Amino acid sequence: MNASNVSDQVDPGLRSALLDTMRAMDDARLNVGTAGNASVRLPADADAAHATARMLITPSGVPAERCRPEDMAVAEADGSYHGPLAPSSEWQLHRDIYAAFPAAGAVLHAHSPFATALACQRVEIPPFHYMIARFGGSTIRCAAYATFGTQALSDATVAALQDRSACLLANHGMVVYGRDLAHALALAIEFETLCEQYWRTLQLGVPVLLTEAEMAEVIERFRWYGRARS
Repeated sequence: MNASNVSDQVDPGLRSALLDTMRAMDDARLNVGTAGNASVRLPADADAAHATARMLITPSGVPAERCRPEDMAVAEADGSYHGPLAPSSEWQLHRDIYAAFPAAGAVLHAHSPFATALACQRVEIPPFHYMIARFGGSTIRCAAYATFGTQALSDATVAALQDRSACLLANHGMVVYGRDLAHALALAIEFETLCEQYWRTLQLGVPVLLTEAEMAEVIERFRWYGRARS
């Protein structure tokens, strides 16, 4: 589906913010070339089925430096889209995260160096550092392998994200969601930093892990971290 008034109704500022986020991912070395993608949830359309899964998403196969704000595609839950360019081949993955997790306001997928290295080993990141709790639990899971752009990959990702806001994708990369684009980008950078720290720790040997009790205390503290306590 080509450009239409549906696409024109999207806030130009949101289009620019999405493109800026994708370029910031490149600047942070989370992505290179056409790798990775990003999206932001659009307000619900009361007349549309599965309205909460509507999104603005980066286009397929175009590097961020060559994109314009108007190239960001409006993707519907059924795979139809509005805009001059087709949405990312991973649109299903983004759609299913929005459908499964109401707290997800933006989704980032990256092929960052350290997350991808760990994903190619298909490892679950254990509680080697308390900041693992930043992503919702005592570990960060690795989703089962599936071909990119498939429903199987979306299903595996949603399973790995249960009670989490980030996961690895086996032999692929990482996925993170946040409440908005700025939050998701900050989490993605934190996640890649943790992946690098874990990779470097492994060069020294098997790390000493925090206990379940220690991680439970950290997880509880993160419930109010950055917020005013009542």
